[in-house]
Amino acid sequence: MSMLDWHADRSDLSGIAQLDRAPEDGAIDLGAVRLYRLARLRAEMERRGIGALILSDPVNIRYATGARNMQVFSARNTPSRYLLVTANRSILHEFAGCEHLADGLETVDEVRPARTASFVAAGPDIAEREREWARDMASTLRELVGAGATIGMERMNAGVAIAMAAEGLRIIDAHEPVEMARAIKSAEEMKCVRASLRATEVAVGRLRDAIRPGISENALWSVLHQSVIEQDGDYVETRLLNSGPRTNPWFQETGTRLIGENELIALDTDVVGCHGYYSDFSRTFHSGPGRPSEAQRALYKVAHEQVHYNMEVIRPGITFRDYAERAWTIPDRYFANRYYLSAHGCGMTGEYPYLYHRADFPDAGYDGVIEPGMTLCVESYIGEDGGAEGVKLEQQIMVTDTGIELLSRFPFEDSLLEASA
Repeated sequence: MSMLDWHADRSDLSGIAQLDRAPEDGAIDLGAVRLYRLARLRAEMERRGIGALILSDPVNIRYATGARNMQVFSARNTPSRYLLVTANRSILHEFAGCEHLADGLETVDEVRPARTASFVAAGPDIAEREREWARDMASTLRELVGAGATIGMERMNAGVAIAMAAEGLRIIDAHEPVEMARAIKSAEEMKCVRASLRATEVAVGRLRDAIRPGISENALWSVLHQSVIEQDGDYVETRLLNSGPRTNPWFQETGTRLIGENELIALDTDVVGCHGYYSDFSRTFHSGPGRPSEAQRALYKVAHEQVHYNMEVIRPGITFRDYAERAWTIPDRYFANRYYLSAHGCGMTGEYPYLYHRADFPDAGYDGVIEPGMTLCVESYIGEDGGAEGVKLEQQIMVTDTGIELLSRFPFEDSLLEASA
């Protein structure tokens, strides 16, 4: 199938539920999604003897309740909105004036105005504001779970954490139960993932159609953003599109450079898309007007091989250590510039687990088991240290009871995969 045919085939999203319609209309049952996620979180709390969680990460607040509000703003202004979860109570402390946004959420029992304990909000009175925050939260916790309960807490400014400890509470980090809850998706959640991917694929198709020598990286990248927002996605988490010599090494952010003739253009979507679910795949294109060079095709085919080889390794029940041992061996010439992970979990953002390369596992890796219901992104970056260009490819998959299901369907480039002339 040609790119034009593929794009046309997926340009109509009428069959994909992106709006919160009733389940009898064939849409996603978002109420069931929210209740499943909150139940997962509470099960992980119970497993660890945690009486309450205080969540400040806006993605985790959304995971637990479905409540979305100024995710980027509240990620850097903490605590400005936060969630208290116990075994039978969910209290959302919402940003002032925004309490109505949680109306109708079956996962939120009560909405209270948040106390913003930050220097910009309190100025020189910040220390007292933080103590007030801790006293108020400690009082609620003692009422709901008792004075001796273990409290899981996400990142806050240091003064808040110190003030909470001064209240005599037993505080632990909340990341483990949240990440373990998020790792396994329900069938209804997967409908959200697929909706996000289909919309992002349309956006990448429009970006690919806009490629031409002379367009700036920023202008090209903006095509993706416009399409994502137009289709009810949220935002793009990174700025990973680069061209020509800026494709090597990886992690050079999109800039003002004008794309030249017959160059590679590499991108990583990193889209927080429909229903808040992460759409994370990578592609590398060629700017034309000529055919890709032999060197460009060689890089592309090696990256393509790495991704597909490692997808074949992933199976339910395999340990993280066994995966690292069995995964594709990176040729020496590309090893220095390897992507920092072999694969990673994916849900509402990148998440647990991280799967490391064999050579990195002794220092960075940890063990665990790949389980059905996990969604993973299989990564490749291929570019020589000091090389002219590089190729970034990545596929998003779901682990099933018997193997894997490919989730990301955007096609690879025939012109970069073809045999040398």
